[in-house]
Amino acid sequence: MTVQRATVWSVVHEERATLCRDLATLAPEQWSAPTACTGWDVHDVVAHLVDSAKATRLGFVRDMLAARGDFDRQNAFGVARERRDDPRDTLRAFRSVVTRTSAPPAPVATRLVEAFVHGEDIRRAVGLRGDYPPGPVVTALAHQLRTTVRMGGGKELAAGLRLVASDAPLDTGSGPEVRGPAIALLLAVSGRAVEPGELTGPGVTVLAERAAS
Repeated sequence: MTVQRATVWSVVHEERATLCRDLATLAPEQWSAPTACTGWDVHDVVAHLVDSAKATRLGFVRDMLAARGDFDRQNAFGVARERRDDPRDTLRAFRSVVTRTSAPPAPVATRLVEAFVHGEDIRRAVGLRGDYPPGPVVTALAHQLRTTVRMGGGKELAAGLRLVASDAPLDTGSGPEVRGPAIALLLAVSGRAVEPGELTGPGVTVLAERAAS
């Protein structure tokens, strides 16, 4: 199952709007909850999403030059730029970019990865769950499987494993099976830990160990 490029932005816009609604329900202390993004709390991830939504090809190149080619440093620059003192102001900034369609020089599927993975980074940190459309999640997952870890994907993590989605028409790869919801598979190949029992099969331990390393 894939999503045509023409529909990707409408999905991204809907995911941003839905996340804004969830963020509006957070208690002040929940904004400082640690997330699966090492060193980032919920507030930091939202600031990153603001920065990512405002990114342009030229701006990305400029930031990467300033960061000397280091993606982590470039992301840190963006968080510092967009993180307000008051989380409510950062949320207002996020609302203001919900419908933007600018992006860094990367495949459009990366916008789906950003929306789904960081959406879950935030929600899982505060005990919420998202309801994601299976087709676009599979598109994001397919992108991660084609992309190396160095470039933000999970190709090496899934190598030699068979991934099977329990809620979408996805059955890819060969080897020990890893089965579960498409969003959990996407998180796992994006280097995130998932809850015990969320994924099943003889390949689960291998995938978890690779992600942890």
